[in-house]
This record gives sequence, C-alpha cells and structure tokens, in this order.
Amino acid sequence: MQDLPATMHAVLLTGNGGFDRLVYREDVPLPVPLPGEVLIRVGAAGVNNTDINTRTAWYSQSVTEGTTTAGGADGYATAQTEDSGWTGAVPAFPRIQGADACGRIVALGAGVAAARLGERVLIEPVFRAPFDWAPYRALYFGSECDGGFAQFAKAPAAHAHRIASELSDAELASFPCAYAAAENMLTRAAVQAGETVLITGASGGVGSAAVQLTRRRGARVVAVASAAKAAMIGALGAAQVIGRAADHLAELGRESVDVVVDVVGGRQFGQLIEVLRRGGRYAVAGAIDGPLVTLDLRRLYLKDLRLLGCTVLERAVFGNLVGYIERGEIRPLLAASFPLREIVAAQQAFLTKQHIGKIVLIPPA
Repeated sequence: MQDLPATMHAVLLTGNGGFDRLVYREDVPLPVPLPGEVLIRVGAAGVNNTDINTRTAWYSQSVTEGTTTAGGADGYATAQTEDSGWTGAVPAFPRIQGADACGRIVALGAGVAAARLGERVLIEPVFRAPFDWAPYRALYFGSECDGGFAQFAKAPAAHAHRIASELSDAELASFPCAYAAAENMLTRAAVQAGETVLITGASGGVGSAAVQLTRRRGARVVAVASAAKAAMIGALGAAQVIGRAADHLAELGRESVDVVVDVVGGRQFGQLIEVLRRGGRYAVAGAIDGPLVTLDLRRLYLKDLRLLGCTVLERAVFGNLVGYIERGEIRPLLAASFPLREIVAAQQAFLTKQHIGKIVLIPPA
C-alpha cells in the first residue's frame, strides 16, 4: 500500500445556491475505504449538468424552467430545498461532488482482492452495489455520497472498472456519466441497426456521446444542434443535422423516426412525439429546455408508443462502455480542462454551452 496523506485537496459544496457555495479546501480528511470499497487517487474528474443542478436545487419540483446560464450561476428563485436532490430527498451538505472520475486504486477495503491495488479505473457513477442490485435503487457518485472533485475518492469495488487504455486521465474522465447515460438510453430503447434515431442536444456531453454510440450500433442518426456545431456533429456520425429551433415535422415528416433520445424536453416535446413512428420509443435523461411538457395521451396510446425514463444504469451498460473504449470504438470529446481549484471558471465555461463534449477538472498531484 502506498504512503497516503491524512488530508487532501477537495471542493466542498456547502449548500444550495450560487458559485459561493463551492469552497476549495486543502485540509479535507482522506476517505477511508469500508469493506468492499476501494480508494482511488483521482487523475481527472468531469463537469456535468448534475453537479450544477444539485447546487442550484433545479431538481426541486418547485422549479419549472429549463436550465439557464443565470440559474446555473445564482440558483433558481423558486427553488425549494426539501426535494432538491435527484432522488427527491434533501441533499446532505457539505458534499464533494463529481460524478465522473478516472484514477488509480491506492488502498483497499476489507474483502477486496489485493491484486486490484494499482489498477487504473473508471468509476461507474450510479452505485447499485449497496442495494444488492435492486431494480432502480441507487446512490449517485458525487450526490448521495462524495465524488471525484478531490485528490482522492472512494467507491464500491464493483463500480471501479479496470481499464486498459492509452488515453489520458482527462480524456477518460470525459466518458463515465455522459456516455453511460447515452448508452443506457439506447439500451432501454433497444436501438437496432438500420433504425433511425433522433438525438436532441447533440452537441452536449450526453448528446454527442449518443451520436457516436448510435452509429456504433449501425443506426442512422438525425441530430438536433446549432448550425455552428453541425459540421462537428456530422463528423461524429450524424447523417442529418437540424437546427434547434427548426420545425421537426417540416424537416423530417410525421412518423419518420424509430427512436427519440432526448435530453432537452421543453417546447418541442410534442413534435418529438409526432415524428415517432407507430410503436416507436422515446427515451429521456434530461430536460434542459424545461421539465414540464404537454402530452396528448391519445397520441401515446393510439400510436402504441413507449416512454422510457432513464437514470439508473442497466447492469451491463458500464462494462460494455469500458469495452468500447478499450477497443477504440468510441472516442473522447475533451473540450477543455481546468485545475480543480478553478471549478467556478470551469462551470462558467460549461454554462455558456459553447463547447462540444466535456469539460474536466484536474486535481493537484
């Protein structure tokens, strides 16, 4: 076992609110791995909407607007804190956030094989191990337990996946949350080769991952993105890119796609239902344009549609994702990296939505 310090550098989220709730500390006690857990030295950790949504209390049902730059910076005026966690419970503070992490195992809890010491790992961010893999019960890394915005983090050994790759820690940290969310939607929707899949928010972390992963399955991708990002999304594998404000019905035609993969929600939800073919599937894992939508139930049942909410990962998803990475079947999209202590600047850059792919934080060595 390596010699380890008693304390570490970490960012503490001290409560719901603005950037002032993010406090960089150099004296945070080192996590101690419990039986069945491992301690990793974090090489890089990705920034996600989840981090900002938790800080700003956007998950509260009292918030009805989409995610905005102003709300992401200052919090939401209507937010109530009693249901502001992603599980609908009150978050515990202080909390070390960070759902994405790549690093090396430096200490083992009781019952973990000694051979795992020194392994390079990706952390699967949705922890089902504490619940013995009960359906749809989980802890979220960096939300219900401390995460990767620190020099060290602990996780269940079952969720620390060994990875053999020449990619950098920053590149690997761009994968876990976004790519797992995208692969989970495609898995739940049972996307098959030859089908047509409409992907909203295609320039974001989950959306750009979904473009690659859908093409990997041999399906045809229709992506929704701004004109400025269309060429890049096309290079990732989209056969067609339509504008975010475009009329989907006019562009695509009624009943023209087999599956919708949505992270946007909001005003165009009704059009997404209309472009689905009969028997089509709608999978959702985000609502950046707004969580409240209008659904005509007649369109749902008369078209035999399936609506799929996707958060807790299907059991095979993350292991499959590691295999795709190791075989070079998907590639990282690293937009920028920042030192961990510059987390506010990283989140400010994230909120501008000018990037394609992921922004990551690098803890001090």
